Amino acid sequence: MKVFLDTNVIISAFMGRGLSHDVYRLVKEYHEPITGEAVLEELRRVLSKKFEVSQRDLDDMLMSFGNWHVEPRPEALPMIRIRDRDDLPILASALASSADVLVTGDKDLLELTDQISELKIMDPRGFWNLHHGSDEASLKG
Repeated sequence: MKVFLDTNVIISAFMGRGLSHDVYRLVKEYHEPITGEAVLEELRRVLSKKFEVSQRDLDDMLMSFGNWHVEPRPEALPMIRIRDRDDLPILASALASSADVLVTGDKDLLELTDQISELKIMDPRGFWNLHHGSDEASLKG
């Protein structure tokens, strides 16, 4: 399954040892991990400014995405009504990458679940439950 991880899930995965960290590891081990240039740009900005992560540590962290598919920044944004328009490049990247699932903690993106048919949008707990559900074998790979 192609799984696109949003910025907030990745930051939570690297900053702690909770559910987002477990989902990150699960995606890396059993699925095809995807992110986007828009996510990596946001990671650089948030981690350096808000969390004051050093450039060296930031570079090391970003190198861990070397074997992931990184979707280029989209040229066109979806024509969809959303409260925070800054979320549109993330959504556009997930759609352009042909991801099966977008895992996010962003409430604005989660509210789009019923409006986007090409992509499942779910929080880390929803993805964890999906992966560990009764049809687990069909989700791997």
